[in-house]
This record gives sequence, C-alpha cells and structure tokens, in this order.
Amino acid sequence: MVSLVRVRATSINPLDYQVRRGDYRNELVLPVTTGHDVSGEIVELGPGVENFKVGDEVYYTPEIFKGQGSYAQYHCAHESIIGIKPKNISHLEAASLPLAAGTAWEMLVTRAQLKINQTILIHGGAGGVGIPTIQIAKAMGAIVYTTARKVHHEFLTGLGADYVIDYENEDYIAAIQRLTDNKGVDIIIDTIGGNTLSDSGKILSQLGQVVTLVDIEIPQNLIYAWGKNATYHFVFTRQNRNKLDELTRLVETGKLKPIVNKVFSLAEIGKAHSLLEYKKGDENFYGKIAIDTE
Repeated sequence: MVSLVRVRATSINPLDYQVRRGDYRNELVLPVTTGHDVSGEIVELGPGVENFKVGDEVYYTPEIFKGQGSYAQYHCAHESIIGIKPKNISHLEAASLPLAAGTAWEMLVTRAQLKINQTILIHGGAGGVGIPTIQIAKAMGAIVYTTARKVHHEFLTGLGADYVIDYENEDYIAAIQRLTDNKGVDIIIDTIGGNTLSDSGKILSQLGQVVTLVDIEIPQNLIYAWGKNATYHFVFTRQNRNKLDELTRLVETGKLKPIVNKVFSLAEIGKAHSLLEYKKGDENFYGKIAIDTE
C-alpha cells in the first residue's frame, strides 16, 4: 500500500538540523537523508493502494526515523499517512504545513482538546509551529496569548492573536497575570523549552494543561503546578491522513494560511539550515523555509 511520489517541494524544520548534528543517534544510523515535509504528486501506485490514483496532488510528513526523508526528488510513502493537498495553495506553501501544522493540530485537538472560549498561551508565536498553532486555536474559538519579539507583533495580531507579549522586554508571567486578572490560562503550548515547564504552573488556571514538543534537557521542578491539578502532555507528532484532511479543510476555508518567507533549492540546503538554526543573514526571520525540488 505504498505510493511513489514526485516531490515538488519540501521544507526545513528544527528536527532536520537536529538530525544533521547527530541529536538522534539512538534512533537513526547516520548518514541518512533527512527532511520531514513533502508536497508533490503520485506517479506510481504500489499493490493494494485504494485511496489514491496516479496524478493526485498530495502532502504529508514521512514516517519519522523510519526510512528516508524528503530532501529528494522522489519519495515512497504508505497511503495511511498521505493527504490530498489543499487546492488553493502551491506546492511550496503546502510543503510548509504537514509537520508544523500537524504538530499544532495534535497539540490542540488530540492532546489538549481545546474548547471554545478557553484561554491559551502559545510560546514562540512567530516560529514554524507557533504560526499555525495561533491560527488553529483561533479557528477553534480560543482566546490567544502569545510571546514574540516586538518586530513580529503586528504580524501575529493579523493572524488572530488577541494579545502578544514582548518577551525580550517584559516578564511574560507578570503579563499573563495582569491580562487574566491573576486567573491564569487554561492551556500553555511550549515550543521553546528552557524553564517553561517549571514556570508554567505559576500562570495556569485550575485543571490547566501544558503541552510541550521540546526535549527536556535538565530536570524541572513542577511544584507550582501541583496545586493547580495540572496535566502535562509531551508530544512527538504522529502521522495520519485524518489530521491532514482536517488541515486541508482549514486551508481551503481560509482559516489556516501557510507562511513561507524564504525559498531555496535542494542545492542550497546548507544555507536554509543556517537561516533556521542560527538566523544567519536575517535575525528577524519568522515563518517557514520551503525547498523547491524542481
């Protein structure tokens, strides 16, 4: 039930440079082709494929740590992880969505089960995952707080964020306490790590939830969350077609917009990694980096 896909575009994610620098030696035998987003078209069907046909435009995240990645012109994938590409966006735009927006969907819908009028704090709103998380949370009817540098505030407000906190010049904990009249927020989304887990308890509401996709590098004291009856979710995103189908509906109804700010060729992967990992050449960079494989 495997299809051969002509990769028209892929994108860069932090997971890509983490694999490159050897952070996942226990999961992968290096060298390996990395890359975790595909947008393209099916050019050949394997035995038993029932849900797709040759010529279908599709997008997906390859199975992480299983097989080869998407920095290629062709890729084989099981039909259970493939979704039909939104019709109203390009391959470059579609390639920016599967891993980042798929992770956002899993955090908000599968794990936190976000409800209308709940309050949510999204750390790193201008990042590759933060941007779709803001949009999906607003589409679900949440009141959205996010942290970002001042230069990105207008952009994030335009995406739907209700309150943007300048983390460089303001204590986000004090800001949340002020903005919520010390009630705290129902859900915290952690995309940056550091002391986020230990500090989250200070600004959680009762029965609040923390969802993180960041590795825990050092032990953290969660004592502040104890009195809040808090729930913590640790997310390593999983691939499935249903999630992509939901994202496609959001894109085609205008509720989720891919933000691609840079495009490189396959031959320029090194430059793309440097930009995402170190902001080399653009310290104010935000959004996603797409790779044109044509």
